[in-house]
Amino acid sequence: MTEARLHDSEIAEILKTAEAAVKKRFISVSVAASAGVIAIALTLAPTPAIAQSAAPGTPAPPKPQPARGQVGPGGGMLIGPNGDREAVPPPSGPTPRLSNGKPDLTGVWFAPKTIRGEPPSMTPWAEQVLKSRNPKDDPEAHCLPAGVPRMTPYPYKFIQVPTVLAMLFEANIHSYRQVFTDGRGHPEDPDPTWYGDSIGSWDGDTLVVDTIGFNDKFWFDFAGHPHTEDLHITERYQRPDLGHLQIQITIVDPKAYTKPWIINRVSNLATNWEIHEYICNEFNVDTEHIVGR
Repeated sequence: MTEARLHDSEIAEILKTAEAAVKKRFISVSVAASAGVIAIALTLAPTPAIAQSAAPGTPAPPKPQPARGQVGPGGGMLIGPNGDREAVPPPSGPTPRLSNGKPDLTGVWFAPKTIRGEPPSMTPWAEQVLKSRNPKDDPEAHCLPAGVPRMTPYPYKFIQVPTVLAMLFEANIHSYRQVFTDGRGHPEDPDPTWYGDSIGSWDGDTLVVDTIGFNDKFWFDFAGHPHTEDLHITERYQRPDLGHLQIQITIVDPKAYTKPWIINRVSNLATNWEIHEYICNEFNVDTEHIVGR
C-alpha cells in the first residue's frame, strides 16, 4: 500500500497510468481518495500463463501422468499412462543362461500379474474358516510373513547360481526364500515355517520348485483362504525370453481343498530398477483403519 498527498491533476494522471497498467500488465488497482489523499493498492491479477489456487471447495486438478514409456518417479521405474508399470513393454531378447546351460532367472521382477482361473474348491472345513476370518486380522497386514504363494505389489529379485535360487522380497518384512538346486531332498521331519522347505529340479528349461513344511499361520490372501500344515506347493518357473517370467503354482492341501488349486502368473523384467529397503513395522501406520466385517 502506497500513500501520498497529491493535487487533483496528479490524482487524475495516476489513475490514467494505473488504468493503462491494468490493460497491459494484468494488475488490479484499488483507489481511495479523500481530502487530497489517494491510496493505491497494486496486486497481481490472474494471467493466462499463471496457474492460480482454486477457490475454496473446488477440487484440485488431477496431477499429470507421465506419458506412455516415460521415466516416472522412483529412480527410473517405467510406468504407463495411468501409472501402470506393466503398460510399458518389457525388454526383448533371448533367454539368458547359466554356465550349465539352464535358464538364468536372475533379475528384478515387477509384481506378478495373476491370470485367474477357476476359484478354489474348498472343503467344508475351509469354507467355515474363511467365513470366520476378518480381513482386519490378516497376519500379512500386521507385518507377519506373507507365506507362499502370496505376493505383494512391490518388486522382487531373483539371484541364481547352479546350486541355489535366492528370492528376495522388497515388501512385507523384507523376507527371502531359498530354493536349493544341488540335488538334496527335503528333511524327513521339517519344522513348520512360514515359507516351508523348498528344493528345485529342472524339467527341460522349466525350474520345478517343490515346497513342504509349512506352518498354518499365513493366509493365502486378504480374504483369508486357509491351509493346513499338510500344504504342498509346486511352482514351475519358465523364462521364455529376456523380459518375461512365467509361473504356474499348484496348491495341494486335501484338508482344505477338494482338488488342486492352480494359479498362473506372469512377471515383467525391470531393467532400470532395484529393490529398496522396506521395513514393515516402520511403515505400517494405518492398520487401525483396515476395514473388517
